[in-house]
Amino acid sequence: MRRQTLVVIGLACALGIGLAGCGAPPAGVGPAADLIFVGSNIVTMDPSQPTVDAVAVRGETITAAGALDDVMAFRDPSTRVVDLGDGALLPGFIDAHGHFLGAGRALDALSLHSPPVGDVTNIDDLVRKIQAWIVEKDIPPGQAVSGGGYDDSLLAEGRHPTAEDLDRASTDHPIVLTHVSGHLSAVNSAALVASDITADTADPDGGHIRRVEGSGRPNGVLEETASRLIRVDRGAPRTADETDALIRRSIDVYTSYGTTTIQDGGTSTQFAEALHAAADREPFKADVAAFVRVGSMEDIDALPYEETYRGGVRVAGVKFVLDGSPQGRTAWVTEPYAEGPPGAAPDYRAYSTMDPELYKARAAALIERGVPFLAHANGDAAMDVMLDGVDEALAGMEVAPDHRSVIIHAQLMRADQLDRAAALNVVPSFFSAHAFFWGDWHRRSFGEERGNNVSPVRWAIDRGVNFTVHNDASIVPPDIMRLVSITVNRKTRSGHVLGPHQRATVQEALHAVTLGAAYQYFEEDTKGSITVGKQADLVMLETNPLTTDPAELEHIQILETFSRGRSVHQR
Repeated sequence: MRRQTLVVIGLACALGIGLAGCGAPPAGVGPAADLIFVGSNIVTMDPSQPTVDAVAVRGETITAAGALDDVMAFRDPSTRVVDLGDGALLPGFIDAHGHFLGAGRALDALSLHSPPVGDVTNIDDLVRKIQAWIVEKDIPPGQAVSGGGYDDSLLAEGRHPTAEDLDRASTDHPIVLTHVSGHLSAVNSAALVASDITADTADPDGGHIRRVEGSGRPNGVLEETASRLIRVDRGAPRTADETDALIRRSIDVYTSYGTTTIQDGGTSTQFAEALHAAADREPFKADVAAFVRVGSMEDIDALPYEETYRGGVRVAGVKFVLDGSPQGRTAWVTEPYAEGPPGAAPDYRAYSTMDPELYKARAAALIERGVPFLAHANGDAAMDVMLDGVDEALAGMEVAPDHRSVIIHAQLMRADQLDRAAALNVVPSFFSAHAFFWGDWHRRSFGEERGNNVSPVRWAIDRGVNFTVHNDASIVPPDIMRLVSITVNRKTRSGHVLGPHQRATVQEALHAVTLGAAYQYFEEDTKGSITVGKQADLVMLETNPLTTDPAELEHIQILETFSRGRSVHQR
């Protein structure tokens, strides 16, 4: 193995641990390691030391990284030595955006996903699954049936299920289905009646009630904020113990994919408090960063923003939602859709889901206070508003703060908007999994030029823009290696390569889910690379992604995940 300069942190004083009784390490080397990893496929993601032969961990911290003989000097009889063999060691993956509780809910929820996540291919399949679920769960008449993940772009009928379709599943139960995007709902007649949604119900601001053609009668499909009109009996709420179990089960799903920092993007302040209460009872296995939705300037003033984790959780900032979903055809764009939703006018561009001036005022307040925020923006019109808000906030400051405001999804980001992002230090977090899951659909919705440039990762790299990529779980499962694969290969379901000029290298894609994502969180000093002094968040893979055929990246298995130096998942 190559000899490398050993980098060692002096922890004896910092941890209050003397050398007496440490065993094998020679005098002056430092306390013995709890863990030592040895192998030829250690990918540090640290540009100053890209590869090493061995890594030592003591407690929650990486204490040495370098040449084998030097690191093994930290071994004593109690040290666990892991020979990686053909396997690889990387920094623990960082979830740049998602809704982590959905990962746990999905384990025992009514899934109506199409392949490869589920098996629904048409509306008849969907109806049969609902009927079977009602029987299996013995759901009493009058109580709502909830399900999620249906995708009109993948159903044989090429449309959303309507109230008429869902009435075939049951007329005794209100049925509420959530579109795979999370931005639309499909409900049956019982749910419309229970919610008092009628022909006389006006569209809410930032939403739309789809109607039966030729009449004002709702057809059961509700866009964006119109879903908030649903009022049905969903049964008893979860108890505190049930919520605690769901939180921990959701974390387990993420750690099984090698993820050690998890996002709860767009939660409530009440649930953030529940996260803290659960973590205070028993610390979480991995870190959870919560970004809360705010309803007023008073909420911003009262926000309990936290820079450090307590028990594995912190309130990391605020989330706004400026538009809808490209797969739901509600992303707000500046040029008309090539193919819009049913009944859309030729100049259909969708719409904003939040008053732009309200967003700008709140964004300015957060930047002034030093609180990070995420702004959901899929369409370029929404991104214009997002960038304008940051620009206007910074214009009134003598010195621009290090705000790192984040555009979540950034699907239809234009090249000129990336130029602005570079100048403003705005971080786009691309939902690059779209290339596979909805790339073919986007070509229909937006035409070849825009469709082939969704998630423009290469444009960002060429401009030196700090960026990340994400899965947006539970929209798609939180599988980081599949995300890396899609970012590198950009193959759609049909096999079309979606904008080959936008592909990233494997190194660049890995950076986006490790050190790049740590930067987004203001945590690059403690996470994101295998660097001495950083938190020992690590993932063992069955092979080195840098030397693997790119076509096989998504099949690389997670062998073991370590969070804060502790094994939290084993295959």
